[in-house]
Amino acid sequence: MEKIELTDKKQSKEDILKQSLLRQRGQIPKHIAIIMDGNGRWAKANGKLRIQGHKAGVDSVRDTIESCAQLGVEHLTLYAFSTENWRRPKAEISALMKLLIQTLRKETQRLNDNDIRLNAIGELTKLPKICYKELQESMKLTAGNERMVVTLALSYSGRWDINQAMISIAQKIQSGELSADSINQDVINEHLATAEMPDPDLLIRTGGEFRISNFLLWQTAYTEFYITNKYWPEFRRGDIYEAIEAYQSRERRFGMISEQIYNQKKENAGVTV
Repeated sequence: MEKIELTDKKQSKEDILKQSLLRQRGQIPKHIAIIMDGNGRWAKANGKLRIQGHKAGVDSVRDTIESCAQLGVEHLTLYAFSTENWRRPKAEISALMKLLIQTLRKETQRLNDNDIRLNAIGELTKLPKICYKELQESMKLTAGNERMVVTLALSYSGRWDINQAMISIAQKIQSGELSADSINQDVINEHLATAEMPDPDLLIRTGGEFRISNFLLWQTAYTEFYITNKYWPEFRRGDIYEAIEAYQSRERRFGMISEQIYNQKKENAGVTV
């Protein structure tokens, strides 16, 4: 299937060139995960209400999705609402859920038109019924799309994910479907909420904080981290490009030494070492 560029008519020549140079420069991450932090701080710095910061962040989501799809990223996972976020003031939570509904209704057709599938992970049944219904409908409408998968982590935490995987595995051991001796990393991966996607190659966090905030704890064991001081509403495709350039500049050794990585790359390229 021929892939449609999301912003052919809007995209500048400079942007198209930048994306081309990035693809030539090195490997584009297959999976990018983002902790979208700083909406409230951005709003405060600009004399606005917190919900206005969240609304401004929607534009960043849209531009990030577009640029990642154009670059050939296969999976984009966005930390939209954590398990811990339920502790926030009820008024803010209510406003966030309304914004989620509005965004799903506005953006789903755009995703569908551009062959992008919407996915979600987390304790989704904890969402208000109308939010859950809209989310399920959006995922259903985009289920057949193949260009890129955008996953929203909603009511999600890494500890919840590991916990629910352990419960599922324990139930299978109890029923005789699995034996304790058969449990390994692959089995655990298969029971995580992210079972259908590869581990993130690159994790981006906006807002300048140096912590993972209970996000994809198991999955980010060998993920490259990129921290920017920009608040999420300020984050745009140029920042994605900088993060990918930083990623491409790093050597991912996975416990090996540089010489092994070098030889492995030559072997994969069919060169005798």
